[in-house]
Amino acid sequence: MILRGYPAGVTDFAQRTIDLARQNVAAGGRPFATVIAKDGRVLAESANMVAQTKDPTAHAEILAIRAACTALGTEHLVGTTIYVLAHPCPMCLGSLYYCSPDEVVFLTSRDAYEPYYVDDRKYFELATFYDEFAKDWQARRLPMREESRPDIRTAAVDVYRSWRERNGGQRQATVVPAG
Repeated sequence: MILRGYPAGVTDFAQRTIDLARQNVAAGGRPFATVIAKDGRVLAESANMVAQTKDPTAHAEILAIRAACTALGTEHLVGTTIYVLAHPCPMCLGSLYYCSPDEVVFLTSRDAYEPYYVDDRKYFELATFYDEFAKDWQARRLPMREESRPDIRTAAVDVYRSWRERNGGQRQATVVPAG
């Protein structure tokens, strides 16, 4: 469920996040939700839809970020505050960094909700997953390998060379507008 432009009377964005998560649990979903606020209004919101959609990327943060960026017509969320029910997972944390909100407010920590909820997977356990990022890719639990064929490796880098040429021959970062 993603709503845009929620009535201006909603100003307790933390409580709205909790309400969305409660509604999702009552409907058979997982206990996560996100509200993105801008200029005192809800810009976008979503509950976690993984169970409903069978899409492991349908986390509340990801869905709300997509809706907010679509509503604004940009890939940046400068000028927004993003409320999340729990400290974000690594996928969502990466997305939050990438969209550049002014602030992220999480309402509970993994330690606080861990006695009540677990979502461990083959390569993902909440208690140890963040440690995986500190390891070299060769030492991670998820089997990974770098392609060994030189022609393929060169062709892959050529995609980036082509991108640079299309963008004025400069290697430059995307400019994030000032808040």
